[in-house]
Amino acid sequence: MATDRIAKVKKTTTEFVAGDYVVYPAHGVGKVEGIETQVISGVEVTLYNISFEQDRMRLKLPVSKIKNSGLRKLSSGNRLKDALSTLQGRSRIKRTMWSRRAQEYETKINSGDPVAIAEVLRDLRRDEERGEQSYSERQIYQAALERLAREVAAIENIDEKSAAKRLEDVLQNVS
Repeated sequence: MATDRIAKVKKTTTEFVAGDYVVYPAHGVGKVEGIETQVISGVEVTLYNISFEQDRMRLKLPVSKIKNSGLRKLSSGNRLKDALSTLQGRSRIKRTMWSRRAQEYETKINSGDPVAIAEVLRDLRRDEERGEQSYSERQIYQAALERLAREVAAIENIDEKSAAKRLEDVLQNVS
């Protein structure tokens, strides 16, 4: 009976291979270092080993849990274009308390969706007319910028600093 269960686990196909860049919603872009099989509580489990270089973090995620975790491939070129066009739109700041807006922004950043992250950048962008950002606004803006820049950098095979500059240039060109 136990061998049947192990046989089924071994037949599980893996969606990613070592060297693939992936996006884990809560942590951003990571790299699949490998796939290993471990016996946990008597059950053989296949795990992705994912490293997040910028956070100096490693994650072991069961292959069977990738759908629930939201782990995905890097965005397509079209999705990136959607995110960049979102950056060029007009900001839509709700007239709610900052604490509620901040919570919504954090949720968008942690969703891992590049368009949602672009919305945060667009809404928190400051120009001369709107004045200074508060400390917490700057923190959230920076977190969104870093998260989106990491994905842009991985997609376009450039460094993160260049990707962040590109995103800020798009934001600056909005009138």
